[in-house]
Amino acid sequence: MGMEQVIKQLNEVYLGKEDVVRLCCTALLAEGHILLEDVPGTGKTLLAKTIAASFDGVFSRIQFTADLLPSDVIGADYFNMQTQTFDHRQGPIFANIVLIDEINRAVPRTQSALLEAMEERQVSIGGETYPMPKPFFVIATQNPIESAGTFPLPDAQLDRFLISIPVGYPDVAEERELLLQVMRQTRKTVEAVATLDELRRAQEEVKQVSIQDDVLDYLLGLVHATREHASVEVGVSPRGAIALMRASQSYAYLNDRLYVIPEDVKAVAPYVLSHRLTLTLEGGIKSTKQDIIRYILDTVSVPVEG
Repeated sequence: MGMEQVIKQLNEVYLGKEDVVRLCCTALLAEGHILLEDVPGTGKTLLAKTIAASFDGVFSRIQFTADLLPSDVIGADYFNMQTQTFDHRQGPIFANIVLIDEINRAVPRTQSALLEAMEERQVSIGGETYPMPKPFFVIATQNPIESAGTFPLPDAQLDRFLISIPVGYPDVAEERELLLQVMRQTRKTVEAVATLDELRRAQEEVKQVSIQDDVLDYLLGLVHATREHASVEVGVSPRGAIALMRASQSYAYLNDRLYVIPEDVKAVAPYVLSHRLTLTLEGGIKSTKQDIIRYILDTVSVPVEG
């Protein structure tokens, strides 16, 4: 199966982050978009480019900046002086895998241009609707510690990402291997190791992964606990519940199972739910979104097999 080769290649290029690689592949199989977050220099763009290059589809990269316009992303209609008619020009968003680099450097108006494409797999331009290619994924990066020249992502935009992953630093051994590869110029060359047809078939198989009633109730218990937590002003929406279900099915599939177990739900929940929370500002609450999800995972009863 092509995804096995994709995971193998990603781990050979993006050293020391097998959990991050598996989460990214989980999102791809669940037909979801990915937000990679962390400090500059942790390889977010490298990871996104390697994912894109691992498939034989059309890849597009858009560098988000403060002066980027929505038409620079989705395209526009323009008047053709020769034919005296309006012609349509598609933007770089029309690709199978789209890398949005530093998404939070664009103004909110440009960020919102992605909403329809990410959720409905279509773009509206000049009164006409244009479908996105299939499959269609957005992999976005942002550096959360930077403040100058950046704009926070609105909640509606964050909710379109299936998972948000804090990339983190590699451990000492893996970072040493990285330095040796750079010094010896022996870094692996990335090539397409899977076809889009293989990816589409895997996505359809993921949808057939079963979820027993007790596991589904556990999943819903986690979602509803986010809405009842004292530190949360806005909890996870029904869209977020669907995202958690799809991600759990995909994670089980990657672990060679055709059924979801509670451990699958627990494994993906922090990355599917955290970025969907809006915390209350009352009472000087200092808990982070990740702290709240960890607390919920520790307190909601896990169904017992048998």
